[in-house]
Amino acid sequence: MKKLIGSVLLFLAMSTAAFADGTQYRMRVDGLACPYCAYGIEKKLGKIDGVEKIDVDLNNGLVTVNVAEGVTLTDAQMAKLFTDAGFTFRSMVTVPLDEKKAH
Repeated sequence: MKKLIGSVLLFLAMSTAAFADGTQYRMRVDGLACPYCAYGIEKKLGKIDGVEKIDVDLNNGLVTVNVAEGVTLTDAQMAKLFTDAGFTFRSMVTVPLDEKKAH
């Protein structure tokens, strides 16, 4: 019986996560040159509530951040975060995560 209840709870947890779509932000940033730069940015972004995944592409100056449903990152917030870290924030594009799944 305990195994059945555990299995049902695990299934419910997994299905809830599958339906809880958030948003992906793709940001262009100048000045990202090394893994240490990426680590510093990941650390700062990771402090924001609702940030679920961070990817820093040093070669293209692209920072991709997935956030939970209901979490919003603003241009002003990101410009300050990157400027305070010593980088230049250029732009940000928003993509709903459920839209990415459809492609």
